Amino acid sequence: QVQLVESGGALVQAGGSLRLSCTASGGSFSRYNIGWFRQAPGKEGEFVAAIHWSSGSRDYADSVKGRFTISRDNAKSMVYLQMNSLKPEDTAVYYCAANSGYGLGTAIWNYEYWGQGTQVTVSS
Repeated sequence: QVQLVESGGALVQAGGSLRLSCTASGGSFSRYNIGWFRQAPGKEGEFVAAIHWSSGSRDYADSVKGRFTISRDNAKSMVYLQMNSLKPEDTAVYYCAANSGYGLGTAIWNYEYWGQGTQVTVSS
């Protein structure tokens, strides 16, 4: 079983940047595919980005392509989400999640383990 803790959320102005971090412990982190999801107030959770555990392949939601970059450092058991050109509509609680069998899954049910989330607020 793996435990995930997100950090790096903050209040930022539109056009700014943030880097979120996801720190893992308690399991074979390098064997898990990692995804980032977000949930805005009053909305359902949505997929943001994912990275494969071995190939390093990545997938992104259309809404963040070209602005967000997911990366991982297996030696440090960490995954990052670099967010550039932030927009007010990026405001949400961001969660990292891990799955061992669904690759670059984009559905919430693909992921077995979840962090508690970190708040990102983008002001206009």
